[in-house]
Amino acid sequence: MAKKSTAEKIATIQQGYTLDGATIELGAAIVDGEVHKEAQVRLPLSMMNRHGLVAGATGTGKTVTLHMMAEQLSTAGVPVFLADIKGDLSGLATAATATEKLTARTASLGQQWVGKAFPVEFLSLGGDGNGVPVRATITSFGPILLSRIMELNDTQESSLQLIFHFADQRKLELIDLKDLRAVIQFLTSDEGKAELEDLGGLSKATAGVILRELVNLEAQGMEKFFGEPEFDTAELLRTAPDSRGVISCLELPTLQTKPMLFSTFLMWLLADLFENLPEAGDLDKPKLVFFLDEAHLLFTGASKAFLEAITTTVRLIRSKGVGIFFVTQTPKDVPVAVLGQLANRVQHALRAFTPEDAKALKATVSTFPVSDYDLEETLTSAGIGEAVITVMNERGAPTPVALTKLRAPESVMGPSTDELIGSTIAASPLLPKYGTAVDNISAYEKLSGKATAPATGEAAPGQPPVPASLDLRAVDADARRIEEEILGRPSNRPLPGSAPVEWPPASPANAPAPAPQQDRMMGDLAGVLGGALGGGIKSMARSFGTQLGRELLRGVFGTSSRRRR
Repeated sequence: MAKKSTAEKIATIQQGYTLDGATIELGAAIVDGEVHKEAQVRLPLSMMNRHGLVAGATGTGKTVTLHMMAEQLSTAGVPVFLADIKGDLSGLATAATATEKLTARTASLGQQWVGKAFPVEFLSLGGDGNGVPVRATITSFGPILLSRIMELNDTQESSLQLIFHFADQRKLELIDLKDLRAVIQFLTSDEGKAELEDLGGLSKATAGVILRELVNLEAQGMEKFFGEPEFDTAELLRTAPDSRGVISCLELPTLQTKPMLFSTFLMWLLADLFENLPEAGDLDKPKLVFFLDEAHLLFTGASKAFLEAITTTVRLIRSKGVGIFFVTQTPKDVPVAVLGQLANRVQHALRAFTPEDAKALKATVSTFPVSDYDLEETLTSAGIGEAVITVMNERGAPTPVALTKLRAPESVMGPSTDELIGSTIAASPLLPKYGTAVDNISAYEKLSGKATAPATGEAAPGQPPVPASLDLRAVDADARRIEEEILGRPSNRPLPGSAPVEWPPASPANAPAPAPQQDRMMGDLAGVLGGALGGGIKSMARSFGTQLGRELLRGVFGTSSRRRR
């Protein structure tokens, strides 16, 4: 093949990135060592729900790329979700000031730069950091995601699904960690022995292991991430009064100490969106673009069920108008089944200091279309703020590979002031709704021996037998023993003598009517399938006639769409 001239290479890029609809402007192509602002590289807005990958070694500019893309998406009226790991992305709320160096860069790219601030909503997991607290109930989080945090093996994960199934069928609301702990304590008690045997496939020993891991989570302070009010993921789809998309920025100050929780919680947000959004088909622009930073944390040590569930979610959520961009160091951090669905690629520089680095470089090059660049050389020599790009055009075909000098953000590339962040949080319309944790009646109270039935031990309709010997003090005492004797940590459980929470029994007149026979049969069959299969298969577990009178649907992660507001 004859070698192309510089003009021919530029013409190829110009033709490949001439698009009809709205676009995200990424930068200007670098051809034969020179930036050519007449060869603009862009991404069709209508193709951003085909998902993407932003990859590159540490310090090559991935975070600034997210920053710049988020600004343009917001301007186009598209809401954005970002995880702010280093605290740099809060600068989106502050307009940048031009400098001589910045002006020279933007002029070389043909960028009409103006400093701007953008509408930002600051969020934090369970109030850990600066932001409106984001919480999930245990029942909504589901057994597969919870197994991931607890680092359970496949057998233990299947057993946890059976426990969730039992709680669903017996109308035991799993709101926080103490609710799940109380249910497991009941199943392993003398009073719950018959229920444990009826479940099948769940041994007392396995339940004990799960209980120990659960108490371990509590000892690490993770209980604050679970509870109510549960965050409604529809809040991520908001636009500002001026029609710009709201940028939801989740602060993660303790990522290094809780990496598994962070990555799994982000997957819960996606799973909840997947379960609740209607089908949208092909749109002119996405409903939401979700940047999933430190994506390798999602897949490290993941079970087969978890990987299958991620793959299913990524494949199907695009038809609901949501685009996902995985952000990581190398494409090999992402499983092949997921990587094959990422049509838009922004690859920053890679390093090849070790044999393992060299292998990763070759693997990365093999995933790009044939191009006019020597990609092995290009990817190891690209500078900060430069990336090799190929995206899906409006016809669904890949655009030409282009080494690109990326555009500069128009807001501050760094943190906003503490005063601005504090005032933004205080003025947030979400703060009154989610700012204060509540503790409603749930499984913990119902299984206390004081909450469901008279002292005779008779169960209320639809409830398990009341364990006369299992009260809050017994549950806490055993949890305290596990923490102190098994985990070797001091416990902050209530001391002996603390009074259990009282809860008046439900009036029989207000008890929910039995479901029709056909509904009961379908619910039981679906529940058994949902509890026993797992493995990423979408469960059809339903629980009819709960206190809330709402259907409980478990999805690909075993998550539930029920809201308790």
